[in-house]
Amino acid sequence: MGRIPAFIDLAFSDGDGPSKLKLMKRFAICSLLIGVSFGTSTCLVRAWDYEGHRIVNELALSALPSDYPAFVREPAAAERVAFLSGEPDRWRNVQDLQLRHCNGPDHYIDLEQLDDYGIKADSLPVFRYDFVAQLALARQAHPEKFAKINSERNEDHTRQLVGLLPWTIAEHYSRLKSAFSYLKALEKAGTPEEIANAKANVIYLMGIMGHYVGDAGQPLHTTIHHHGWVGENPHEYSTNSRIHGWIDGGFFNKVHGANFKLMSSQLRPAKTLMLQGREARPIEMFEVALDFILAQQKQVEPLYKLEKAGKLSGNGQVGVEGRPFLEGQLVKAAQLLADYWYSAWQQAPPDSFLESQLARRHQDERNEKK
Repeated sequence: MGRIPAFIDLAFSDGDGPSKLKLMKRFAICSLLIGVSFGTSTCLVRAWDYEGHRIVNELALSALPSDYPAFVREPAAAERVAFLSGEPDRWRNVQDLQLRHCNGPDHYIDLEQLDDYGIKADSLPVFRYDFVAQLALARQAHPEKFAKINSERNEDHTRQLVGLLPWTIAEHYSRLKSAFSYLKALEKAGTPEEIANAKANVIYLMGIMGHYVGDAGQPLHTTIHHHGWVGENPHEYSTNSRIHGWIDGGFFNKVHGANFKLMSSQLRPAKTLMLQGREARPIEMFEVALDFILAQQKQVEPLYKLEKAGKLSGNGQVGVEGRPFLEGQLVKAAQLLADYWYSAWQQAPPDSFLESQLARRHQDERNEKK
């Protein structure tokens, strides 16, 4: 489904983080990076606004323990991790249908739609294309259950999809694990240039992965109610489509930002992800992501209750009572992200194939010298 919330800058507050001048400069840069149209209230971005995604990645970096590879905390590397938090949204500025098709569904999953397909969340397959096949088969078997898709609004062929967010997170974990694997092999027998390139790849994957984990922390990315309540509405929750953009950044803009220092104090040092009381195996990283997303879906109605009560309006004392809720979502996403990063590093064995190739290269070099 199309999701085009308003872009509103999200700043730090209470003297923590960048100066006001730096924030103004950052706003100008962010506006260019994500394609803001100053003549309208919307732009082609979704999820937490760029500053919110930056905060998630920066918080996650601050939660990495001292034994994590130090190169990721070097100023240039940390800035790149933060910058890349907005990259998957920047891809949306290019309207190529192929990119829209593969990128759009990666940012969300409308969990309520699983019922329409007769699929239970606890039985979802770990492979994305198995899931896509399930959707297609359900539509073919029971076409009467599904409204006709308007082809004019489905040029990218995504409206028959429910969303692929948990698969995207799990797949990026595996990519990062792979990057650490070949980095470990190269650190033993690679050239300085190869090691530098491998480290750059780790930084890139950390930053990109952060975007999707940040999306998972935004409750409106887990539900059909992403741009206002739809369907039966006995509690008369807001049906205003602008609620998504307001949660993304409008609220924080009005209350002068999120409190980075307070949020960082709520983080613990990153550790290996656990599942059912034990260390999660790589194949189970999908289940970890899905469990987190299911938990955030339970926050959808509390969010709408806060909005209805005026506690997310930003007006007066009552209007900021919802602030801890939104900051808490940023913290949850950052903690999960840090744990994913840590797990990818811990669970990555040296790339044995690459090690054998490097050993052969060194043997060839020795033979040439004889």
